[in-house]
Amino acid sequence: MLWAWLEALLGHACPGCGGRLDRPLLCAACRMGLRAKAWGEVVYLGPYGQVGGLVRALKYGRRLGLAPLLAFPLAEAVRAQGWDLKGVTAVPTLLPRLLLRGYNPPEALAQEVARLLGLPYRRVLRRVRYAPSQPTRGRARGRLPSGLFAPRLRVEGAWLLVDDVLTSGATFLRAKEALLRAGAARVYGAFLAVRDPGALGPYR
Repeated sequence: MLWAWLEALLGHACPGCGGRLDRPLLCAACRMGLRAKAWGEVVYLGPYGQVGGLVRALKYGRRLGLAPLLAFPLAEAVRAQGWDLKGVTAVPTLLPRLLLRGYNPPEALAQEVARLLGLPYRRVLRRVRYAPSQPTRGRARGRLPSGLFAPRLRVEGAWLLVDDVLTSGATFLRAKEALLRAGAARVYGAFLAVRDPGALGPYR
């Protein structure tokens, strides 16, 4: 209660609902409402319109303590799917962005998911090229260079690839391709939010 009181004193609202914080980082009602959905080969917390506040708090608000809370329902959903995973990795960011923020939100999330699943976390990929943010609509959204990511090390078996938001699906697709080139036999996905439901189509 002390941390919640301090956060309230500093003007921090619950990033999930915008209401009063009665627990640290996330209010009790929002904690109870965290349920991940499964869609074929991916799991996610919800549509961006519903869980976007949590994404923004983790990604831009430097509320890194949210990572364990948000990873728990994702790990539970992954476990329920029965995927025979060898490890967990994350969609990497560019070094300047990493230095500016101090951490990569998908990696923070992936590390917690791996810990909860009892699996190794590895930085399998590196981002080698810049690409602009993906729009949520239009045919141009899927046009990303094929060399956006490159393997850093070799892996085998099935792997879980974690990102914070599935927008058009183009970035995840390029990362998935690189992970397959690294030796993964199969790639599953986990996200906090989905902006465009149409992007889930290929993973059914």
